[in-house]
Amino acid sequence: MSWDWQFYCNDTATGEAVAGCFGPGGKEQTYLQWMLEAWGWTLKVSLLALVVALVVGSLIGIARTAPNKGLARFGEAWTELFRNIPLLVQVFLWYHVLPALFPVLRDAVSPTVLVVLALGFFTSARIGEQVKAGINTLPRGQRYAGQALGMTLPQTYRFVLLPMAFRIVIPPLTSESMNIVKNSAVAFAVSIPELAQFAQQASEETSHFEEIFIPVTLLYFISAFVINRIAKFVEARVRIPGTVGGK
Repeated sequence: MSWDWQFYCNDTATGEAVAGCFGPGGKEQTYLQWMLEAWGWTLKVSLLALVVALVVGSLIGIARTAPNKGLARFGEAWTELFRNIPLLVQVFLWYHVLPALFPVLRDAVSPTVLVVLALGFFTSARIGEQVKAGINTLPRGQRYAGQALGMTLPQTYRFVLLPMAFRIVIPPLTSESMNIVKNSAVAFAVSIPELAQFAQQASEETSHFEEIFIPVTLLYFISAFVINRIAKFVEARVRIPGTVGGK
């Protein structure tokens, strides 16, 4: 097997070699530049979707543990809806169906935002379950103690329950954060220029399948691994004393 890595320094338009592997910019770029830009898009979509998932998932977790039955049922319905529809189908719904139903979305919202929302809401259902489990793990006395101190229910969640619940659920949140990076590959189906799309198009143009998919795989691994290390560091810093592994 003979691998040729020099093609990464070729111009994507002309196929000619570029000194230093970096083109002058603009529409002219090398395959190396294309791959790095695609990696940037993958990280952008993943991080934005993670923010959406954490915010919405936290609210869903709170709703599912709230005394109000209406909120609890809404949280359960949200979880079942987004958890039981395949992610790729949700991406197509956001990208094709919703703009058809609401034409204003075609001009007002970019395809990247639609993919971020699809990925974020899909993951929020899973994070909501984890936040719910973290809150339910806490003794009931924590909630009663907060209210006994004169806190309202929202204040009790904000200052007492959620800080402790998030410490408990950091390990599963780490897994979800890593999954977002991997799941972002579905964005290629709607032409978002991220790593999966780069791998598909570049391999078809050059026929260098091994030389393309090996680096792309490594970039996905590096992205997920860095998230894992950051989460492990945070977990060690905020671990509750007296729990397993705590001091």
